[in-house]
Amino acid sequence: MPFPVEIVQMPSQVIMIFEYDHFVRHIYTDRREHLANMKSTWMGDSIGNWQGETFVVDTVGFNDKSWLDQVGHPHSEALHLVERIRRADHETLQDDIEIDDPKAYSRAWSGKQIFKLRPGWHLREFICEDHMDEPAR
Repeated sequence: MPFPVEIVQMPSQVIMIFEYDHFVRHIYTDRREHLANMKSTWMGDSIGNWQGETFVVDTVGFNDKSWLDQVGHPHSEALHLVERIRRADHETLQDDIEIDDPKAYSRAWSGKQIFKLRPGWHLREFICEDHMDEPAR
């Protein structure tokens, strides 16, 4: 991932702040069930719990307006993600991801994402705008 992510751990939740598109993801650690009758959102409803040294995150309730990755793999509102996040070493977080979306894919599949610790990186403002190459008027 070429953009920084800041992770903040609090007693009732873990917050992931993404530089890319200013996304903020809340992973609640103080409940075991997803919200009933929730409206679908960009980041879904995430519940996390610790299983030993692994942070397991279950997420549902996505809208269908985003992609699974920067390449453009689509998903539907039926998307269900299960992530297992652990430290591979002091400078590496590994996120093993299970993707189940019966409306978009014929079977469940998996992938992984690696996050590297970059102490000198800082979150900056990143905005994707049309016509950024045009001269100012």
